Amino acid sequence: MELQKMNGHSKDNGFDGLDGLAEHDDFLPHKAGVKKENHFTDFEGKTSFGMSIFNLSNAIMGSGILGLAFAMSNTGIILFLMLLVSIALLSAYSIHLLLKSAGVVGIRAYEQLGNRAFGTPGKILAGCIISVHNIGAMSSYLFIVKSELPLVIQAFLSKYENTGEWFLNGNYLIIIVSVAIILPLALMKQLGYLGYTSGFSLCCMVFFVISVIFKKFNIPCPLVDEHHNNFTSVNKHMNVTDDFCEPKMFTTNSQTAYTIPILAFAFVCHPEVLPIYTELRDATKRRMQNVANVSILAMFVMYLITALFGYLTFFGAVESELLHTYSQVDALDGLMLCVRLAVLVAVTLTVPVVLFPIRRALLQMFFPDKPFNWPVHIGITFCLLFVVNLLVIFVPSIRDIFGLIGATTAPCLIFILPAIFYIRIIPEDQEPLKSRPKIQAACFAALGVVFMVMSLSFIIIDWVTGVSRSGGGH
Repeated sequence: MELQKMNGHSKDNGFDGLDGLAEHDDFLPHKAGVKKENHFTDFEGKTSFGMSIFNLSNAIMGSGILGLAFAMSNTGIILFLMLLVSIALLSAYSIHLLLKSAGVVGIRAYEQLGNRAFGTPGKILAGCIISVHNIGAMSSYLFIVKSELPLVIQAFLSKYENTGEWFLNGNYLIIIVSVAIILPLALMKQLGYLGYTSGFSLCCMVFFVISVIFKKFNIPCPLVDEHHNNFTSVNKHMNVTDDFCEPKMFTTNSQTAYTIPILAFAFVCHPEVLPIYTELRDATKRRMQNVANVSILAMFVMYLITALFGYLTFFGAVESELLHTYSQVDALDGLMLCVRLAVLVAVTLTVPVVLFPIRRALLQMFFPDKPFNWPVHIGITFCLLFVVNLLVIFVPSIRDIFGLIGATTAPCLIFILPAIFYIRIIPEDQEPLKSRPKIQAACFAALGVVFMVMSLSFIIIDWVTGVSRSGGGH
């Protein structure tokens, strides 16, 4: 059945033991005239290598990029670089664990890996974590649209304040954006079709990065009031000393520890990895790992450039949301208005990519043996967007709620689940429990627990003190 084929599992939920090793890197040639067997499933992926990179890169790229300059201001350039390199390598290793587990058992669905490792509880746990995490991500993206799009429209109309028209109401705007843009894209049958929109989304973010570089050489430090306007408001309450405009290589303060979760979650894309793997043309573990490596490297470069030039523009005055810092300099700056619009487009086009794993998780949990069905496909998509819109419209503290959820689900998706799936799924006759790869995986899971405890501690401290120290999320 088609859904089973796409989800990568047979009637008995995959292959056993070394049978799954049939999905290899094609070292042996195939006989002439004999059709190559499709391993894992009979579904043959048709998405190109480049489009797969666009989709995965778009899944990695999140709203957290706006908080990286703030993170660098609290760590210093060298410490930030060390942390960013470490997190990128850990993310690539995590994807390696997922792909190797999928290769051994012949499964390309996160939920079915949970099923193979721990039975039905594992399947439900994985599905719930993916759903909750991605709903939180979708909500954060639409929250950006709700808060920023009215300001952009207001600025383009040269209005200095919101005059109350319907087209300046964020609640109406997110409904329009959801129905007119997100819903049609989310109804695509295959994730590969979104490669074009993902490519355009990444182009918007490249424009954002180029603009950050450009602005570095056009904004003085310390800021000077040339037009008797709000130009110096960024430096308000800042103690501008002689070395204020000198970059710090290493620095620590009360907010340094809060930047670590921002960096740790900057490469979250794991729910999308296996769906993209399924649809990859000529899919092998090595080919998909290359997709992941190129995507992580591209995002690493964009993250580093954005953080570096954003920090070198404002230094200690950089705020937790970089675009807000620029708007404090000049609220009607034409270039930054275009940048804001580009970021809004990028965020909007990311929502359909994030929605795909949620829909797959729900299908795996509630309709595991059913063929593809358009009414079910459309119904789940519509319901998900409806719920997310309700959350964004009616829950004022949605960022705090999903900050708490993200602090628990993100470490699970990055560290804990890939590691424990790997330990449970890889046969002991192939890798004993005390072998180095499994010990490394166990340490990786323990690191995830540390991140979870640390992130939850920061959020609780924020709630108790009433001061938000986090600089962004995914």
